Amino acid sequence: MAIGNAIATHRKARGLTQEELARKLYVTRQAVSRWENDETTPGIDMCKLIAVTLDVPLMHLVEAPESIDGYCQSCGMGFFGDPETHGTNADGSASDEYCTWCYQNGAFQGEESMDDLIERCAPYMMESTHVSYEEAVSIMGAILPHLKRWQEEGASA
Repeated sequence: MAIGNAIATHRKARGLTQEELARKLYVTRQAVSRWENDETTPGIDMCKLIAVTLDVPLMHLVEAPESIDGYCQSCGMGFFGDPETHGTNADGSASDEYCTWCYQNGAFQGEESMDDLIERCAPYMMESTHVSYEEAVSIMGAILPHLKRWQEEGASA
């Protein structure tokens, strides 16, 4: 789903008009209209604010390639149907939840904090998505707290 369609869908699901959403975001109604009609795209910081305002995970707004068949629940990397990208469970079977760079033999690769993971992965996101390092860090900082690994670690902390 394109970001404009996602914004419109979530806005309408919350019973908001374009004008009401615009007021909450401190932008014009025309800006919301241009986003929803895919005439312009909000920047990552605005996307984060839209996600918070509409109470949806950021990943529900950003456009993902059709070929993604899931996301690593640790780093957020998309799975593209390649079994080699999936990590392994303790019994050697492929993990449906975690990538090979985060998870092997039923355990996470080393002890690392979310900040450590962001520092390790941001350069790869930067290269693959053509965003700046700061934008990659910002995107990952918004997405990772909603993923299973970090939700469970937060619940146990």
